[in-house]
Amino acid sequence: MPTVSVKRDLLFEALGQKYTDEEFDELCFEFGLELDEITSEKEILIREQGGEKAEGASDVVLYKIDVPANRYDLLCLEGLVRGLQVFKEKLEAPRYKRVSPADGGEPQRLVITEETASVRPHAVAAVLRNITFTQERYESFIELQEKLHQNICRKRTLVAIGTHDLDTISGPFTYTAKPPGEIRFKPLSQSREYTAAELMSLYKTDSHLRHYLHIIENEPLYPVIYDSNGIVLSMPPIINGDHSKISLNTKNIFIECTATDLTKVNCVTLIITVCLFVCFNTFFILFRVEEAEVVYPDGRLSVYPELAYRTETLSGDFINKRVGINESAESIAQLLTRMCLRSEVSGEGDLIQVEIPPTRADVIHACDIMEDAAIAYGFNNIVRSTPRTYTVANQLPVNKLTELLRQDLAAAGFTEALTFALCSEEDIADKLRKNITETRAVHISNPKTADFQVARTSLLPGLLKTIAANRKMPLPLKLFEISDVVLKDETKDVGARNNRRLCAVYYNKSPGFEVIHGLLDRVMQLLDVKPGRNQGYHIQAAEDSTFFPGRCAEIFSCGKSIGHLGVLHPDVISRFELTMPCSAIDIDIEPFL
Repeated sequence: MPTVSVKRDLLFEALGQKYTDEEFDELCFEFGLELDEITSEKEILIREQGGEKAEGASDVVLYKIDVPANRYDLLCLEGLVRGLQVFKEKLEAPRYKRVSPADGGEPQRLVITEETASVRPHAVAAVLRNITFTQERYESFIELQEKLHQNICRKRTLVAIGTHDLDTISGPFTYTAKPPGEIRFKPLSQSREYTAAELMSLYKTDSHLRHYLHIIENEPLYPVIYDSNGIVLSMPPIINGDHSKISLNTKNIFIECTATDLTKVNCVTLIITVCLFVCFNTFFILFRVEEAEVVYPDGRLSVYPELAYRTETLSGDFINKRVGINESAESIAQLLTRMCLRSEVSGEGDLIQVEIPPTRADVIHACDIMEDAAIAYGFNNIVRSTPRTYTVANQLPVNKLTELLRQDLAAAGFTEALTFALCSEEDIADKLRKNITETRAVHISNPKTADFQVARTSLLPGLLKTIAANRKMPLPLKLFEISDVVLKDETKDVGARNNRRLCAVYYNKSPGFEVIHGLLDRVMQLLDVKPGRNQGYHIQAAEDSTFFPGRCAEIFSCGKSIGHLGVLHPDVISRFELTMPCSAIDIDIEPFL
């Protein structure tokens, strides 16, 4: 959940009322929020960096408030205040609309060229007019952008937001893509111009911007936005130009959002409407959100921001039954209105028409509206009742079998390990002397690290890495794990399936094949499977590249292969940075359900 830090005194001043810490905590709970921490800038520095660093820091009380990840309209002080005031019925839910340029002139235009198709093909734009910043509103405006970048924009991978002082630039604006060496401008907070390639090297050590470099650094073309005079506004999603930076004196703002997904880029609508909260109170009557035109490479012209409302209709009975209350349609409509969802009874039975504002992108289905009605009613006010339908909970058979086997394998002297479900391609292929194409592995499309590229197809790599991390422990090391692996399966609707497996390893100065073989016999005894070729279990010699030649056996139960056991190949042992022989068993336990 995102956390919003607000100054307590500013918050109470905006709310027009003072609360004790306990009273405000209760108000947050009623509104579906959580007051996570009461602190100050000085306390934070003392805790994180020590008392010396905290000298001179502010003692102003800060409230850290946890906001639901879907409520982007509450990610700033002003949005939070407006939501609470509407909830407390001190204000009506605001209405938003865009306007045409006041002087009858042409709206600002952003032209997208076809070169952007390979990097960030989408963009939207808007204009904010007649702004009056204070220091607090300016800081809140900047913080809001960062909160949106970290949440709905997915750390700028989906959407990058740029804000510019419109009075320092002139349209129409061009959004294009060029080779890094051809882009040259002075970025924010720098004293000279750099090429895009130089900036990528410069920011590799920047604690903030280095996290975004990977988004475009391997692309042949970098996205860039120019004004009509060739001035660089920004190089999304990395940095804005210094020429058009906003300040306390800024009166008009040009907003551009570039993205890889057209649906997500419409979050600019959210940004604009929240900016109404961020920068202004109701007495700034001259403030307006002005439309901007976006021209696509195929000639299409769209007008933004899309401050569109929509209406949903649902019955009061639907909400009453799902929430567990008994309220009239009029009362439910009032509850929804308190959540910034203007509602009224339609006059046809108990049907309620709910108007969804552009700030509430989280409202998708009727259940989302029902949830807001429950929040406004108060979860603590819902009368506890006994369910009309009784069910008896029970473990899934595979989980019950897993728990029973875990207890007995631990009793046999083996220590349970719990390893990652994701691993690198090397772990399940090269290190096990296998070809990645033969593993039926499910690949992660956008892995964040080379250590987590695929879903594991075997439990063995995780156990061997665990032994490698505990080599200094007394020998022998006897580990086991009973967990799921993931395998491609075209017969499944998602193209893959989970498979519950048991894996155990024995690491010592001698291979200990007899220990692993004895463990197999014990597991089969617990499963009530007797030795035998037809209705029982047996092993027979087999060849597997992971195991030492002539020291591997395939395990059969009721005529079907369920796994392997044997002494691991020396190459496998060395690739996992181990130095002593190791035996292992890997079997599928699902056939025994």
